[in-house]
Amino acid sequence: MSQPSAPSDAPAGGTAPRRTTRTGTRRPLARFLLRRIAAAVLLGFGITLVTFVLTNLVPGDPVTANLGQSALGDPAIVARFRAEHGLDKPLPAQYLTYLGGLLQGDLGMSQQSHRPVLQDLAEFVPATIELAGGAIAISLVAGVAFGVVAALRRDRLSDQVLRVISLVGISVPTFWLALVAFYVFFFRLQITPGSGRIAPDMSAPPDVTGLYTIDAALAGQWDVFSSAVGHLITPALVLAAYTIGLLTRFTRSAVLEVLGQDYVRAARAKGLPGRVILFRYVLRSALVPIITVAGLAFGSLLSGTVLVESVFARPGIGQYAYKSATTLDLPAVMGVGLVVGAVYVLINLVVDILYGIIDPRVRLS
Repeated sequence: MSQPSAPSDAPAGGTAPRRTTRTGTRRPLARFLLRRIAAAVLLGFGITLVTFVLTNLVPGDPVTANLGQSALGDPAIVARFRAEHGLDKPLPAQYLTYLGGLLQGDLGMSQQSHRPVLQDLAEFVPATIELAGGAIAISLVAGVAFGVVAALRRDRLSDQVLRVISLVGISVPTFWLALVAFYVFFFRLQITPGSGRIAPDMSAPPDVTGLYTIDAALAGQWDVFSSAVGHLITPALVLAAYTIGLLTRFTRSAVLEVLGQDYVRAARAKGLPGRVILFRYVLRSALVPIITVAGLAFGSLLSGTVLVESVFARPGIGQYAYKSATTLDLPAVMGVGLVVGAVYVLINLVVDILYGIIDPRVRLS
């Protein structure tokens, strides 16, 4: 009697089965990330070109905006100013010069502050990032929580109240809300600090990141940290009002859509706890549209900070951009445009990466 042959991994057709290795499962995610990073680099190059072209198409002459009337009457002074700032060259040559400086980390010299634009941005950008970061953190916590509660209690009183609140947050102008908040909570009730980033009698913490809250915590200066947080809360809440309303409505819609899916009904039929169904099935599936809205909202917050910074006298990129635009300080305007564009590209890259991590179908497509 012949001995039974050893079991073979090959099927009847004779071809070996395709084995899934741990490395193979990671390749789609790696390819997905490389594609997104390459796209971000190309977008960054496009931003430099668009920013340069649009800035130079703005009506007005930077020579007229920066030189006085007496200086404009002297052709030698005008020619010296144009030659000093490269305005006597054709636009393609100016762009190549600008791009070469960017590759070396040189954004040009501000015509108003007479300092490198990069130095100006390093001073003003952290204040805006601190304000926008605090606003988006408040928006994510409040907006997602309100949206989930509204979806779970659909058409009840709490749902109606939250929908009205979200509508008010979207409809109220940010500038008007900032004025009202400053007048009521600081001037009348005196329960919030005034303008600025910290109390006037305090010194700024040692500069590490430029964010007063983080730098004060790193230095162990908890009184400065408390003052920085107190000065941040009111403008961050004002700036977050619109985003909270937006996230509340989108989260409610996304959660309601997921709650009607068959796999959620199957999970309920199996007797799984409501907490497990909510966090493991519902929220994970609803995160994709929520992340999309949150990413776009953070980018828009940077452009909306100019109004809030004006009311609360916070030195940030919004104030810097306004002053640069009114004086036609082209290097500074282009520097601000690059920063805002880079933030949008970075946020979109992070959103795409989160897409690939949360939903495997995205990275396999």
